[in-house]
Order: sequence, then C-alpha cells, then structure tokens
Amino acid sequence: MEIIYRTFIVFIAGYLFLRVTGKKAVSQMHTFDLLYIFVLTNIISTPVEVNHIGKALAYAVIMVILYKIFIRLSLHNKLRWILYESPTVLIRNGDIDRKGLKKVRMPVYELLSHLRVKGYTDSQNIAIAVMEESGEISVIPKAEYRPVQPNDLNIHVKKEYLPIPLIMDSQIVYHNLKYLQLDQNWLMNEVNKMGEKVDNIMLATYLENGTLFIDNHEVKDHKGDPYYYNPGKDN
Repeated sequence: MEIIYRTFIVFIAGYLFLRVTGKKAVSQMHTFDLLYIFVLTNIISTPVEVNHIGKALAYAVIMVILYKIFIRLSLHNKLRWILYESPTVLIRNGDIDRKGLKKVRMPVYELLSHLRVKGYTDSQNIAIAVMEESGEISVIPKAEYRPVQPNDLNIHVKKEYLPIPLIMDSQIVYHNLKYLQLDQNWLMNEVNKMGEKVDNIMLATYLENGTLFIDNHEVKDHKGDPYYYNPGKDN
C-alpha cells in the first residue's frame, strides 16, 4: 500500500506543478503525457543508481496504471474540463486579447512570431487565434484573407492520390507491392525499362496512372542557373 500511496502522491503533485507552470511549458503535449514520460523515465533509471530493481518496476507499473486511468477519465466531457485546461483566446476579430496573453504568459512579440510561422503578418487579418490545451496555437484568418478554395470558384477537383513508395533507399517495399497486387518481376521490368538499378534508386513510387516514378541518387548540375542558386560558399 505504501508504494501505491507514494506513487499516487508523486503523480498528483507533478500534475499540479505542471498545471501551475502553464500550457506554454508543455507545448505540443498534454500535461498528463509530459508528466507520465518524465516520472516514468526517472523511475526506470532508478536501478542504475540503487539496487532496487523490483521496487522500481513496481512503481513503473503503478504509474502506467494511473496514466491509463486518468486518460480514460479524460474521455468524459464533465471530467475533461477539470483535468485539462481550457483553450485560451489570444486574438479575436483582429483584436489582441491582453487577458489571454497574460494568462498564458506570452509577450506580444512572441505572438507575432507564431503568426509569421503560420504565414500571417498582420494580426488585424485574424478572425481568431487560440492557444489549445496542448500549448499549440491555432490560427483562423478572416474570410477575406483565407486562401482561395476550389469550391469558392465552383471548380470540381479530382480526388487526391497519394503516390505509393515501392523502393526506398535502394530497398524494395514488399508490403506495398502486395497491397497493389503486383510482384517483384513487374517492378524489376519497370526499373529496367528506365535503365536504372535498384541499388541506385533513392525513391520509386507508383503513380495514379499506373506508371513508376524514379528518383535516383544523381543530382542534376544547374551550375550558373540563378533559379537553382544554392546558398553558401559551396554553390
């Protein structure tokens, strides 16, 4: 019982400390996830320092169980708002929310840098910017500043096709060949038609029209062409 009690206290204390620290400190990860990784790492490393591998493993098992319990509890909407922080509005209809910035401890210059990373240079063009519970910032521009969509122009576009890798780093991806109901003989014939060898292929993908695209290890020489300028002294 002492092991369970001590592990539970450490888990709760760590969670509260991370909540007080704020979403910015745990950006891209939920508080539970960060705490779980941090505590579990320390528990597992304990046998390296002291000779108590059994007790360390017991703590680790209890930590995993606690993590699973809290994650399951977070699936319930009523408990979710208690366990996780709510999203914080940083910009609304082009106006920067000072209270929101103060709550997440973010200066204006940092907010502007996040907007630039998202591709926006003016806060007045933003309909809403929110720091999510994971610490990531979501930005939605005003309607007149968002990218034009095909639907806006009544243009019907075909379904997006994802090229399927068949050779990667000179190695045949057999499970993709099986998925496409093709065999190695077909692949080798296509490679030979293009005068290539598998050992010299960096990437070969199966295209929508049933052909093979090959990118080998060779890089075309565009020396002197300003459209292919390579920064640095090795250009």
